[in-house]
Amino acid sequence: MRGHDVLRAAGRSLRVASGSHGYGAGVTNLAPSPSALRHAYQEELGPGQRSALLSWLAFTVTFAGLRGLTYSIRAGKGPFRNVSIGGEHLHHYMWGIGLLSGVGAVAVRGEERHRRHPAVAVSYGTGLALIVDEFALLLDLRDVYWAKQGRISIDIGVGGIALTGSYFAALPVLRRLQREQQQRRAPESVPAAGTPPAPKAAPAPDDG
Repeated sequence: MRGHDVLRAAGRSLRVASGSHGYGAGVTNLAPSPSALRHAYQEELGPGQRSALLSWLAFTVTFAGLRGLTYSIRAGKGPFRNVSIGGEHLHHYMWGIGLLSGVGAVAVRGEERHRRHPAVAVSYGTGLALIVDEFALLLDLRDVYWAKQGRISIDIGVGGIALTGSYFAALPVLRRLQREQQQRRAPESVPAAGTPPAPKAAPAPDDG
């Protein structure tokens, strides 16, 4: 079979799999819409759960971004460089301490609506990631685990924990989206209204 014959056969298979709604309809239905995601986030999670999810996501994204940024600076690639004032390098754990200090001030003196604000949860997760990324520097550790080979394993471990925490924090939302997806698929297997039933087979003639 030639190459264009294979492509035509694959296209026919995809059209059959997508059903009577046309090519690609089955694929687009798999992705939840932004409105469905927003409703699931607001209805399935309580205020505390939303704050926890935002904190986990902020921690994960910040930690991953810091690792990529640090590796690019050390390799001399990209436009980013270390931030220094008066010849002194400003480590990013300082920004993390500042963010956590602000979060603590809101927790102590802020009203309940201020504590539940999404910016507080995002600031907490971001600040924590800024500190954890340079935790060895704070403790002045000089162990092999913080050498180049050991740091990779630490990054993988912290990244795995961050992804796992984000997944479990978002689990109610993911379950809601899965239920809605199954409900959207269900009508496709039911005959449309007004569709005549399939004709019954005619009875065999009686020989007697």
